[in-house]
Amino acid sequence: MVEVVVNKRPPKGLRPRLRRALSRLMEELGVGDKEVTVILTGDRRLRALKRAWWGEDEATDVLSFPHYEPGDPFVPPHLGDIWISLDTARRQAEARGASLEEEVLVLAAHGLWHLLGHDHQKEEDWEGFRRVQERILAL
Repeated sequence: MVEVVVNKRPPKGLRPRLRRALSRLMEELGVGDKEVTVILTGDRRLRALKRAWWGEDEATDVLSFPHYEPGDPFVPPHLGDIWISLDTARRQAEARGASLEEEVLVLAAHGLWHLLGHDHQKEEDWEGFRRVQERILAL
């Protein structure tokens, strides 16, 4: 199940598509019985979270907060929270020539991949991120 919390108004129709596409992606990844919360907000909130948790005073597009330690054999029913800045997503969408809706879907897939324990410290780590980000757009 995907819950979408709105702190900043998204474009009409984004919430149902996000819920549907992310739920389908979770099914494909074998975690369809789990839950995630996606919080749509703005740069100010993401900047505050990044400063508090990572010590970096800058806005970002997406942050993931798992509710368990990835790799732990016990995976709780709620995987965690995915925070997305609609402000940064809008700028990135415009730069890529994509819609805001598509950018939010890509960021949600990226955040989910982090919740599942993946990171992108090295270039080869990006392959899984690219794969799920492309896949969510087809769902």
